[in-house]
Amino acid sequence: MLVRRKQLLTVKPIGPTQDKVFKAYAEGKNIFATGSAGTGKTFILLYLALQEVLARGSTYDRVILIRSLLPSRDIGFLPGTLEEKADLYQDPYRILVKYLFEMPSEQEFSSLYDRLISQGTLEFYSTSFLRGSTFDRSIILVDEASNLTFQELDTIMTRVGQNSKICFAGDMAQSDLRVHNGDREGYYNFEAILESMEEFEVIEFGIGDIVRSGLVRSYLIQKDKLGVKKT
Repeated sequence: MLVRRKQLLTVKPIGPTQDKVFKAYAEGKNIFATGSAGTGKTFILLYLALQEVLARGSTYDRVILIRSLLPSRDIGFLPGTLEEKADLYQDPYRILVKYLFEMPSEQEFSSLYDRLISQGTLEFYSTSFLRGSTFDRSIILVDEASNLTFQELDTIMTRVGQNSKICFAGDMAQSDLRVHNGDREGYYNFEAILESMEEFEVIEFGIGDIVRSGLVRSYLIQKDKLGVKKT
């Protein structure tokens, strides 16, 4: 059974920064959302993309999810198919979509992500397997963008085809890129390029935009106050 638009829950922005994302997206902008963890960047971007793709008469056919398979970008030597190699890294999205849809049973919730994949609404790609691909009539969501080198980000931009849009979500405080070799500088250079383009809206999330509650929220706030970052 196909997953339908009417099964998608209504998600409203929490706070002014999420509201900026919703408004910029509604204006047809490509989005570069960067900043603090726990602010719902990936959640709202995936919601907006699915909402548009599943709409009747949509000009978009699919949502393309792209991320790097860190800690090892080169997964070609691992056994199995591309789907088997990438399966572990899709688990966060399996969980995420369960909060976006209303389903009649737990069994349908458990198969929701795979159904979105099988019906062609959602596709997952690793940055290791993008060369030669062109994504037409697609909404592309690049998650964990702060784990990508400038070369990877540049390659992704050249994959955007006809009648497509692209959104990025990243947080340099969570980046696995190393400081000493200049990889992190590439992220900021890429952000600067997009900020100069009228097609893009660059939106910065701060510590005050955290929507997670309890222990996680307290930890993230204290980490920010102490200036603790990955090295």
